[in-house]
Amino acid sequence: MKRWLALAGAMLAGPVGAETREDEQLWINLTAMGSVKGDLIYFAEVQPRFGDGVSRLDMLLLRPAIGWRISPRVSIYQGFARVISPVDGGRDRAESRPFQQLTWTLPPSRRGEVQLRSRLEERWRNDGDGVGVRMRQMVRGEYALAASGQGVRALAHAELFVGFNETDWGARKGFDQLRSFVGAEVPVGGKSTVEAGYLNQVIDQGAVTRVNHVASLSLFVRH
Repeated sequence: MKRWLALAGAMLAGPVGAETREDEQLWINLTAMGSVKGDLIYFAEVQPRFGDGVSRLDMLLLRPAIGWRISPRVSIYQGFARVISPVDGGRDRAESRPFQQLTWTLPPSRRGEVQLRSRLEERWRNDGDGVGVRMRQMVRGEYALAASGQGVRALAHAELFVGFNETDWGARKGFDQLRSFVGAEVPVGGKSTVEAGYLNQVIDQGAVTRVNHVASLSLFVRH
């Protein structure tokens, strides 16, 4: 246990000598997901993110994907994300991200479930050349507060981002960022849910380590 705590502390601390900059943010996620026909599935996300003390729009992310349900617990997707970051007094920064995703849910218990999500992204931006390749690995766990397994569930997940190469617009090789979330999942009708909680985002930018403290609110509409 001590070794794992030391490792987590080192990751959160960032590179030795790096300046740390902190911000308070609000992320809102609206996601629709379900079956197109049979095992052909999809999801589509809209995510506005507000930064600088929640005073302005920091990022807008649009992310649709089409997939195939290989089994009740394994799905694959091909998707595309468009990320717009407003720039004061200049041209907005735009990023394109085709991605491939594997989602795997472990055999659930009556009260709990663990899901793994692996995503490979190919990224390019309008302010430089080169395609950055990045791997994202998420582990997500939820646990029902009621013995029946119904109702509100405690929720936690962690996602590690690792870059495979460097570009002139800023993609970096190696550790990129770590996101850690704790909160709750609340049913809102049918299979739809609301997830709310605190997300901590640590981003390695070389000489600067960014730490964002995020109030996260997500609506998942499932059909």
